[in-house]
Amino acid sequence: MTHALLVLKSIHIVGVISWMAGLLYLLRLYVYHRAETEDVVMERFRVMERRLWRAITVPAAWIATLSGLIMIGMLPCFYLPQGWLTLKLVLAAALLVVHFQAGHYRKRFLEPPFPLTERRFRYLNEVPTGLMIGIVLLVEFQPAWWTWGGC
Repeated sequence: MTHALLVLKSIHIVGVISWMAGLLYLLRLYVYHRAETEDVVMERFRVMERRLWRAITVPAAWIATLSGLIMIGMLPCFYLPQGWLTLKLVLAAALLVVHFQAGHYRKRFLEPPFPLTERRFRYLNEVPTGLMIGIVLLVEFQPAWWTWGGC
């Protein structure tokens, strides 16, 4: 593996870790925000959610996504025929859907009526964890049961 690819892979891993931390914390804040009734505390949650979204979650999602796509672009004939990567990309796309959904809910928390119930937010908070587990298992084991032709 070239030095540039190793640097890019390291950037990708740091981006994914930061993205997951931001997304998981943001969704947990939604659970607490939805349960809150005091205006002062709800405003504090809005500030925390906005800062977390803008300063960590969104930039980390960009870093993770772009670095991953650049790695594939550097060695497409190596990566693309591998079926595990195709499935990983499907799970990563699902993670992006959760990401954009979280951003949508952040905007909805600005004015009542609030989205979802506290319980639904608790369930939604588990979705990124399940996707992350699937992605990590695919990357670590790289099952060879499904491959495409070659380049």
